[in-house]
Amino acid sequence: MINNKSFSRYGRNIYLLKKIKAISLIAVIILAAVISVSIIINSRSGSTNEKRELIRVWNAGEYENAYEISKNALDNNPVDYFFLAMNGFSSYQLGVSQINNQNMVSYIDECIFSLRKAMLLPNSKNDARLYYVLGKAYGYKGTEYSDLAIKYLSIAEKMSYEANDIPEYLGLAYAASGDFRSSIEAFTKSFDKNSNPSDNLLLSISRSYIAMEDYNLAMGYLRRCIESSPDSKSINVARLLLAEVFMLTGEYDNAEEQYLIILSEGGENAEVRFQLGEFYNLKGDTTRARSEWRIAYRQDPAHAKARARLNI
Repeated sequence: MINNKSFSRYGRNIYLLKKIKAISLIAVIILAAVISVSIIINSRSGSTNEKRELIRVWNAGEYENAYEISKNALDNNPVDYFFLAMNGFSSYQLGVSQINNQNMVSYIDECIFSLRKAMLLPNSKNDARLYYVLGKAYGYKGTEYSDLAIKYLSIAEKMSYEANDIPEYLGLAYAASGDFRSSIEAFTKSFDKNSNPSDNLLLSISRSYIAMEDYNLAMGYLRRCIESSPDSKSINVARLLLAEVFMLTGEYDNAEEQYLIILSEGGENAEVRFQLGEFYNLKGDTTRARSEWRIAYRQDPAHAKARARLNI
């Protein structure tokens, strides 16, 4: 049961969650990629004003302009490796910066199309950057694409591509596919590369340990997140997960304490109220349970689980 719950949680949240410093990190890495690729292309076909302009706007961080230039260039040069790579990189940049999910998916799809097309050309054989960005792009596509995220990120890693976030993205992808053991192995590598692990990393490895029913290790990482994180939202998530672990281990008083701490420190929270209702229901106190579910519903009328419990 816990494996299914954990898998579902990954399916809902992992790929679009938090962006894991995606924009700032990949901008630096892809900048080097563009310069290297441009040298290769220019050495073979000669520099053009269009390519020089494309590199200029990219270096200036003008990703929309880079996207438009590369997209227009592909109308006349549909199999030009440089323009395909640039279109893929700029599409990715624009995709992960979108607030609207539909816009994000559109850019990510274009990124994948361009990079997969570029990979058909001879220039791509030794270019690990394509596999790296492609793997991350598939990560943003959702749980059903986790196998492709794993495939391409693993290729980039085997090609010794240096990017500190590869293990973290691999860990998320493995977890989404239900391979929690491999997920933990990847997350452990990420810890080795990061002296100050992110909240996302601490929470993700905790979820994997919960799925593997290794509750002691899960609690250790969750407490570390609570103690070290400056982000109240991350702390609340960690406390909710910690309460879940206490429920699974039969430590009901400790579970209740976590819910009440969230409410006292962070104010009202519909999900916490719903979980308190579940807690009281499990203990057989249906009156208090329904009271908590009603509070959750009043705070968030769209809370599907609260509505279901109240038969609304």
